[in-house]
Amino acid sequence: MFRSQELVSRRDLLKLSAAGVAGASASGWFEVLADRAAEAKRLKGAEGAKHKSCILLWMAGGPSQAHTFDVKPGGDYKSIATSVPGIQISEHLPKLARQMKEMALLRSMSTGDGNHQTAAYLMHTGYRKGTGGVVHPTLGSMVAHDLGKADADLPNFVAVGPTLGPGYLGPRCAPLVVSDFERGLPDLRPAASNGDLDARVGLVEDLDRAFSNDYQASSTRAHTTYLQRAVRLMHSAKTKAFELGNEPASKRDAYGRNRFGQGCLLARRLVEAGVPFVEVALGGWDTHANAVQRVRTLSQQVDPGMAMLLSDLKERGLLSSTLVIWMGEFGRDPRRGSNHYARAWTSVLAGAGLKTGQVVGSTGANGADVKDRPINSPDFMATVCKALGIDYTKNFMARGGRPMAKVNKGARPVAQLFA
Repeated sequence: MFRSQELVSRRDLLKLSAAGVAGASASGWFEVLADRAAEAKRLKGAEGAKHKSCILLWMAGGPSQAHTFDVKPGGDYKSIATSVPGIQISEHLPKLARQMKEMALLRSMSTGDGNHQTAAYLMHTGYRKGTGGVVHPTLGSMVAHDLGKADADLPNFVAVGPTLGPGYLGPRCAPLVVSDFERGLPDLRPAASNGDLDARVGLVEDLDRAFSNDYQASSTRAHTTYLQRAVRLMHSAKTKAFELGNEPASKRDAYGRNRFGQGCLLARRLVEAGVPFVEVALGGWDTHANAVQRVRTLSQQVDPGMAMLLSDLKERGLLSSTLVIWMGEFGRDPRRGSNHYARAWTSVLAGAGLKTGQVVGSTGANGADVKDRPINSPDFMATVCKALGIDYTKNFMARGGRPMAKVNKGARPVAQLFA
């Protein structure tokens, strides 16, 4: 049920469930997260702290900016007008064009990393992979750490599809990865009575605690953490947020009956239930061949899913407190939309009280280079943190009391997005 670089295997959890070791003891997860309560309380009074949710729409493979949000004259696609005069986007994003007032297009992204693996790491963490031999936390883990609630029944970080792990922040900030959300979360029904389960869970906790005291093994701490997370989930009525069958068919149709569209709907339900970070992945953007047709097909998923997400959040009064990010690891050659291109590309931000309905930066007539306000990965990460009310100038504390900068020094949030 839980998967990431540091998670116990799904097979192990199934074995525990079959043995009845997934009962009513809720002490563990609460204790593991309790040291975050003071920080969460402090953040309530911080500037921007009202923005407590983030949805990352991750376009794995590198979406072509020239076929989405930075269409150039004479290219493969026509551009269409949006709800903001003077701003145009791809003809295959008509629903998003009507939502332009809620979005800000960052057309001057420039990171210089055109390798899928290292660029995905860079855009998820704000750091180059291998910097100082450190494994940095992904953005979702950063949000879980700073904005997650110590007494939350639901995980503070949920990912629909593959994502990166918590790095030095450890298993308490790792994601719950959902692979099949059509039927809700699997393996949540206990196999024995609550009394038996309580006894068995208590026994496992005692054994883990004794082993950890003797050996201080990180694998034991991770095992304990994920068992306790499973226990809390099994006893929470809030897990109904994962059950998309409770939504009207018309609503599900509006998001799009595909994995991405339904993932966007799930993200809205989870944010509504109090989950501070949800990541929804859509692969297929590595368009080295037949980019024109492939991006058109992908756009037919992105357009209804993302547009309905923004509309639904706004209708429910959640958009002003939710940051929505649309991005990939880099862009594409502006002439053909095929080769990797990290010199000048586009990401999108929406909601969270930002000054939206605008374009930041430009790439000139041919889209080859940034003409004004280049945005690198530290700047982008600082912008996201500021929008969410996270103090990006402060340090995380890694194991052993080692201070770790949240964002690279010198990072500058994009000032145009803030009043």
